[in-house]
Amino acid sequence: MRSNRGYAAFLIPGAILSLVVIVVPLVMNVAISFTRWQGVGTPEWIGLDNYSRLLEDDNFWASFRNIIFLIFAMAVIPTAIGLVLAAVLFDYVAKRVGPRTASAFRSGFYLPQVLPVAVTGIVWGWILNPSFGALNAILTNAGLDALAKNWLGDPTYALYSVMVMLIWFQVGYPVVMFMSGLQRVDPELYEAASIDGANWWQRFIRIAVYQIKPEIYVVLVTTTIAALKVFGQIFVLTRGGPGNATLVPSYFAYQNFFEKAQVGYGSAIATVLTLIIVALSVVFLRIQARGEQKDAL
Repeated sequence: MRSNRGYAAFLIPGAILSLVVIVVPLVMNVAISFTRWQGVGTPEWIGLDNYSRLLEDDNFWASFRNIIFLIFAMAVIPTAIGLVLAAVLFDYVAKRVGPRTASAFRSGFYLPQVLPVAVTGIVWGWILNPSFGALNAILTNAGLDALAKNWLGDPTYALYSVMVMLIWFQVGYPVVMFMSGLQRVDPELYEAASIDGANWWQRFIRIAVYQIKPEIYVVLVTTTIAALKVFGQIFVLTRGGPGNATLVPSYFAYQNFFEKAQVGYGSAIATVLTLIIVALSVVFLRIQARGEQKDAL
């Protein structure tokens, strides 16, 4: 008991920090969501009016429609691409060229995760600029002038352009996670499958993917949460425009907090987003737990 109490003392700083940084602001945000407040003066209690307003707000629903696309761009597509890239680096590059080369490629894929979000957003803004952007210049020089577009200024292409940037930004994280997971797969499983006549793709699907399911769950949970919270890239590239083409809940909450001074309404948006993130996390964790129970049986 005494030893346990001794270890518990080391948890106190983290608990205090979590209380101050997470719990208290969360409780305050939920409380403010039931008020009408401009950020100064005394908040006016209005009950569930902000939440009723959300249900009738077309911008709110547009932001959540857009976030579904961004979940594909930050979670589903990078996970699929990351699986294949990790397997190629682990099975081919590392074994035929050398582990250092594989590590160099892995670092290259992960580099966008290290760069500041503002920097990546500005650089992609230059690349996609309709007047002097590199993408339109390449298309024009290749004789494909008809394909040159106003990538971030046209509602038809803005969301898809942001999705491409987010895929590029996010794919390195799954690659690192999956290469780490592949290192713990027993090589004898691959050898046995090869003796039975399985090709590389069959070994990848039936052995590698199955063995690194815990890493896949972790990647899907964290990247989905990151997609729901995405803000920096939208802020730098499009500010939610043109129109509402790239509006997302986090930026919509920011608009109401700081640009429109509707703090109570912005708090309601943030509260709903928090509830969705918590609910999805619980669902993912339960699915993972059930999968582990089936594997144990």
